[in-house]
Amino acid sequence: QVQLVESGGGLVQAGGSLRLSCAASGISSHINTMGWFRQPPGKQRELVASITRMEGTSYADSVKGRFTISRDNAKNTVYLQMNSLKPEDTAVYYCKAGRYGDLQFGYWGQGTQVTVSS
Repeated sequence: QVQLVESGGGLVQAGGSLRLSCAASGISSHINTMGWFRQPPGKQRELVASITRMEGTSYADSVKGRFTISRDNAKNTVYLQMNSLKPEDTAVYYCKAGRYGDLQFGYWGQGTQVTVSS
């Protein structure tokens, strides 16, 4: 059974930092493509960052230079380091593990709230 558990969300002032964690079980985060998505209230969910089996990374233009996705294979955990946070980063952040080598189909975590105050 695949389970993804996010943690690390919270309230932070603009310019601050947070690190989100996604602990995976029933799946290997270093084999599957992993991604972080976010969904602001009333808006569509969007891909923020991804990391592939070959450790290639991709970022949404809105977070390039500020966010970093990484993984710890020993802990089977994926991270999203978020620096220089802006109010527009406020959203529920979701971890997703791809099922077939990409993120079209896969498994979702429960989400963690990130709120950035101005």
